[in-house]
Amino acid sequence: MESLAEFGHTLSVWLLPVLFAITLHEAAHGWVAEKLGDDTARRLGRVTANPLKHVDPFGTFLLPGLLILLKSPFVFGWAKPVPVAFHRLRDPKRGMVWVALAGPAVNLIQAVLAAWAMHVTDLPPAWIGGWLHQNLNNAVIANVFLAAFNLLPLPPLDGGRILTGLLPDPLAWRFARIERLGLLVLLGLAVLVPLVAEQLGYDFNPLLLVLLPMADLLFDLVLRLGFW
Repeated sequence: MESLAEFGHTLSVWLLPVLFAITLHEAAHGWVAEKLGDDTARRLGRVTANPLKHVDPFGTFLLPGLLILLKSPFVFGWAKPVPVAFHRLRDPKRGMVWVALAGPAVNLIQAVLAAWAMHVTDLPPAWIGGWLHQNLNNAVIANVFLAAFNLLPLPPLDGGRILTGLLPDPLAWRFARIERLGLLVLLGLAVLVPLVAEQLGYDFNPLLLVLLPMADLLFDLVLRLGFW
């Protein structure tokens, strides 16, 4: 019973931070795309903060929940990708950069707002104030790691699209072609390589080697802006 109660508490302080980190990230992509000329996401009802419009059963619930249960050093997930017709943007190449930046930017804004709000969690009664403090703390963690993860320069992540938009055209088109294999490469770096390394007696996770320093930089930025 104690383990069940512990799981229920863990779920209660992680569910909303992870859910809104993921769904507002996707909504931001659609909102910026609409401002730049493509209303595909708006027409499909995806420019909304309603999580039900964005949730992906595996990426939004099962994967983050599994990572939490396994006490993973980081928690991430995804929602259903917001469809963007980049060719409809007024400036497709530059617009791709702004659309891709929108998701991580919204995550960092959420993280800073959560850091600010943590200053007043001692005002409510202790039983609710402590719970709110944990939710807000987890909102900072979830949003920072989601931003850092998505800024990795690998398609189809936002960082890959940003890099595609910044590269000269000949290099950009070649780089964009790896998007079809990007997810496989990502899963290989995150899961396969660490498993093989473990079997060989090594502790090696190439994804964390890149992700953790980036997350540390973003944490420092968020805490400075949140007056910590």
